[in-house]
Amino acid sequence: MGISSSHTENGVVEVTIDFPPVNALPARGWFELADTITRAGDDQDARVVVLRAENRGFCAGVDLKEMQRAPGYEALVAANRGCARAFGAVYDCAVPVVAAVHGFCLGGGVGLVGNADVVIASDDAYFGLPEVDRGALGAATHLARLVPQHLMRALYYTASNVTAAQLHHHGSVYRVVPHAELDDAARELAHEIAKKDPLVIRRAKEAINGIDPQRVHTSYRFEQGFTFELNLTGASDRARQAFLDGHHARQANDG
Repeated sequence: MGISSSHTENGVVEVTIDFPPVNALPARGWFELADTITRAGDDQDARVVVLRAENRGFCAGVDLKEMQRAPGYEALVAANRGCARAFGAVYDCAVPVVAAVHGFCLGGGVGLVGNADVVIASDDAYFGLPEVDRGALGAATHLARLVPQHLMRALYYTASNVTAAQLHHHGSVYRVVPHAELDDAARELAHEIAKKDPLVIRRAKEAINGIDPQRVHTSYRFEQGFTFELNLTGASDRARQAFLDGHHARQANDG
C-alpha cells in the first residue's frame, strides 16, 4: 500500500497509487508520490513515466478524515503543500508522463492528470472537482487544461463531473478504452514514445513546458490561498464535516 514504482522494458517506469479503498491520499502520500515521480524522471535510463492506480478509482483527492482528526491547521497545510509538490512533480518530470485513469478522478486526481503530458482513460472514467462542496478551492488550474474555460467554470461552480468520452471530444483524453485494456493501452503509447531519441524527448518536454501559456505552479498556489481563507472563517471545516457525516450515513444505510 502507498506509492510504488517499477521499471518495465524500454525505459518505461510505472508509478502506481495504492491507498485503498478509494485512493484518498494522506499528506505523506502526496509527498511520496512527488518524490517517486521526480526520481523516475531523474533516472537517465527512464524515457517515459506511466502514472496509474489500483483500487476502485484513480484518485479521490485528499484524505478528509485525516484533516478532521488533526487539531489546528497542520494537516491542511501539509495536504496543500503535498498536492502542490505532487502536481508540480508531474509537470516538471524530465520525461513525458502518461496518466492511465480508471473510475473516478476527483480533486487532487484532476491536479495530477491536468499536469500530465498524455491521458489514456477507461470508458468508466469520470473527472470532477467537488471542492466547493468540501469548503476548498484548487485545481481549477488543472481542470482548465482539460476543458474549455466556460465549461471549466460550470463544472467548478456546480461540482459536476465530466466523462472520459466528453474529454476525448475536447481532445484532452488521447484514447478511451475498455477498463480491462487500460494498462496495455497506456504501455503501448509509452513504448511508442520510448522508441524516440531519449535526449530529444527530454528536451522536447522542457521546451513544451517553456512555451506553456499557463504558469501552473503560481496559479495553483494562488487558488490555495483562498482555501486557507475559508478555513479561517470556519466554512471549510463545516463543509468537510458535513460530507463525512453524509458519507457515514450512506455507509450505514448500505449496511
